[in-house]
Amino acid sequence: MEVKINKEIREYTESLFMGLTMRQCFFSVLACATAVMLYFLCIDTLGTELTSWICMIAAVPFAALGFVKYQGMTSEQIAFNALRSLLLTYTDLTYQPYNFYYELMKEKHKREEREKKHDKKL
Repeated sequence: MEVKINKEIREYTESLFMGLTMRQCFFSVLACATAVMLYFLCIDTLGTELTSWICMIAAVPFAALGFVKYQGMTSEQIAFNALRSLLLTYTDLTYQPYNFYYELMKEKHKREEREKKHDKKL
């Protein structure tokens, strides 16, 4: 007996605050806190425009940690898999060409060369 479940039900996530999940809320607060802290540290020395750009650039990675999902993986899993595949399990790939036509016709070419040598001797 098979019970069919809609795909939408499997992808259901519980919202905590304003439609955000717990993970998204945590990283949103962390991004906002980073931006506010940098704002108060840099506003007197760098000016308003440059400080606002620095705040946005500093908040983006924290916001991405909470919201980015790729093929069912969170940002940390993506970073870990990229690190593992690029650095830890590095294998040197060498290209070795394979001529399929030559492999099929190798015997015929050998026979023809033997015949040419035999004809030259005669």
